[in-house]
Amino acid sequence: MIIVSSCLCGINCRYDGSNNLDTQVLKLLKEGKVIPVCPEQLGGLATPREPCEILNGNGLDVIDGKATIIGTKNNDATSSFLKGAYETLKIAEEIGATVAILKARSPSCGVSKIYDGTFSGTLRPGNGVTAELLLSKGIKVFTEEDLDDIKL
Repeated sequence: MIIVSSCLCGINCRYDGSNNLDTQVLKLLKEGKVIPVCPEQLGGLATPREPCEILNGNGLDVIDGKATIIGTKNNDATSSFLKGAYETLKIAEEIGATVAILKARSPSCGVSKIYDGTFSGTLRPGNGVTAELLLSKGIKVFTEEDLDDIKL
């Protein structure tokens, strides 16, 4: 079984109340091959919500307590993002997921590249909090941009 960011399935759970529908991911959902999760909602954040980025680091730094996740109004959302990451991991472990398809560039779900915390659209190397946690537990993590690399 595969877990997937809910927004990629067309579920309106993005920070702005919209989604990131990907037709390939929606097809996988309709075929019963994926379970949708939204780490930010699982962490208790509302939809819509303030956009957030990782400040001074990446997902691993957040897990290690060396970086924070802030919103555009400087609100600290770190604890909600961490809670959502651990709740997502719990679901992944319960269903025996070995693969995750997560939303590119997100502070939760980004893989390889995330926004740099300046809200300027600038990317930096690194993973989001949920992606980092799943990877640390041996779950292979991809984004919607890497779907061709997944053997389904």
